[in-house]
Amino acid sequence: MNTNTTQQELLSKVPEVTLMFWIIKILATTLGETGGDAVSMSMNLGYLIGTAIFAVVFIVAVTIQIKAKKFHPVLYWTTIIATTTVGTTLADFADRSLGIGYAGGTVLLLTLLMTSLYVWHRTMGSVAVDTVSSPKSEAFYWVTIMFSQTLGTALGDWTADTAGLGYTGGAIVFGTMLAIIAVAYYRTKISHTVLFWAAFILTRPLGAVVGDFLDKPIAKGGLELSRYSASLALLALIVICIFMFSHRAAAKQH
Repeated sequence: MNTNTTQQELLSKVPEVTLMFWIIKILATTLGETGGDAVSMSMNLGYLIGTAIFAVVFIVAVTIQIKAKKFHPVLYWTTIIATTTVGTTLADFADRSLGIGYAGGTVLLLTLLMTSLYVWHRTMGSVAVDTVSSPKSEAFYWVTIMFSQTLGTALGDWTADTAGLGYTGGAIVFGTMLAIIAVAYYRTKISHTVLFWAAFILTRPLGAVVGDFLDKPIAKGGLELSRYSASLALLALIVICIFMFSHRAAAKQH
């Protein structure tokens, strides 16, 4: 194995991209939807205040994550959850409070995401997750993730509401797209980095429509579960997955 590659893997503070990674990612994005809605809607704090609260949590979590000397699963996934909750309230604020609608919000956030990836690539030479081994690359990584989570929320709402597919239809669409990406990963020569970011983005709208399905009124196609109980159940599942399965081979930690 190349010495530089080995060193990057040792320094990397992101988990291996395995099936369990994607399972926890989808659970985390679903939690972001129910948790974000619980603060902005159930607590009646509104999208702006909700965004401000989660933005502080996001900044604190990213700062701690970047300063950490090695990979910590709980810290990493706490930061992911922070990005998805702030993404939920920020997307809702842009789509609804600013009045630009789901389509406008999706276009705006897609532009921000592509700009982030472009600047990251121009600065660091690669946007592959296995090269995230320095504070600067980590900063780009987390900003890009935050934009992808926000975009995913807007895209999920657009598909379910504006496109009229509903929560079940939206889940089928995004689930199918993720399955196609999985096939492309193993059957084609398409860049794995491109496929990773495509899958990373698409897990967010999948989580958004699943989260809405759990807590929206029955009359609107949801199950009308409590946002608090749904969020706690999702958090419990995430914790179980984190502690039952290793994200990184033990050899890479020594």
